[in-house]
Amino acid sequence: MSLKVGIVGGGQLARMMIAPAVELGIEVRVLAERPDMAADLAASQVGDYRDLETVRAFARDVDVVTFDHEHVPQDVLRALVAEGVAVHPGPDALAFAQDKLAMRARLAELGLPQPEWSAVSDAAALTAFLHANGGRAVVKTPRGGYDGKGVRVVADADEVAEWLDALAPGEALLAEELVDFRRELAQQIARRPSGPVRVYPVVETVQRGGVCAEVVAPAPGASPRLRQVAAEIGTTIAEGLGVTGMLAVELFETTDERLLINELAMRPHNSGHWSQDGAVTGQFEQHLRAVLDLPLGDPAPRQDWAVMVNILGGPESEAMSSRFPAVLEAHPAVKLHTYGKDPRPGRKVGHVNACGDELDAVAYEARSAAAFFAD
Repeated sequence: MSLKVGIVGGGQLARMMIAPAVELGIEVRVLAERPDMAADLAASQVGDYRDLETVRAFARDVDVVTFDHEHVPQDVLRALVAEGVAVHPGPDALAFAQDKLAMRARLAELGLPQPEWSAVSDAAALTAFLHANGGRAVVKTPRGGYDGKGVRVVADADEVAEWLDALAPGEALLAEELVDFRRELAQQIARRPSGPVRVYPVVETVQRGGVCAEVVAPAPGASPRLRQVAAEIGTTIAEGLGVTGMLAVELFETTDERLLINELAMRPHNSGHWSQDGAVTGQFEQHLRAVLDLPLGDPAPRQDWAVMVNILGGPESEAMSSRFPAVLEAHPAVKLHTYGKDPRPGRKVGHVNACGDELDAVAYEARSAAAFFAD
């Protein structure tokens, strides 16, 4: 009898768990929001992840419930746990991925490095924060933002007036110091419910328009001290917040050589897509192992360098597959991953991975292959 993993959410992250599940002989079941989502290959149920009865019925016949996203409500998660369902990551950990203000407060309790921040509930509080932090700040909605949504860089409280006006009593926005950073990094950790962890190499991420465009693994020029600090930060968060499964910690490397925590994701993450082809154990297999409390795989790179380039938008006038012959002919060593999504400007519809011994050559291969899908 095979192990069964139930994934709530039918996006591309769930889709990319299917192949390693098949290789391990694990049965994957997906609760998809709609019948046409990226993970429809394994969709056993379509329904609303916010509805307890829907999720309860889905969870009834699986060994563990995990997630493609962090948006399942706390009352649903806690009801499942109370009924004896194995949920990984659990609601106590996911609370910090769902609420950025709660995350900042908990990271402060753990003594971890992060930007200056404050909860602001009115224009006066935000204006005071701006004056204390150089006149500009990053303002975020605490819940629901991703890929640059729910995030604004402001110099005046009027620039988020509608967000402030929409706050209910007791609610607040998150204001953060506008960090002077030299680059963005990401640290991934896998942690089992029984405690063991595995640490991936820290990587460099390149953002364009608030969306991850490229990842280089490992981060070029990362000193042994930087690698050690990034790993310690990731491990402290995984253990301190009780994360189970994959954890991604987005980091700023500042111009004065500090590492500051930007965001957290408690699931496989765009910064780890390189590992599908570039690591001994990719993040999607690792996540399945972790949530099932199976021994974790080796996260070491297979070659000196791996570069992941996202395919954003895709061809507007034809199907993605129409470009396959040309890109596969021109770049036979590149690994192509597409998500079964209709092309749309700015939408993540796939990515390419390239690996090798020379960074410039690897980056060229990945970028050139991804460019075949641009109009």
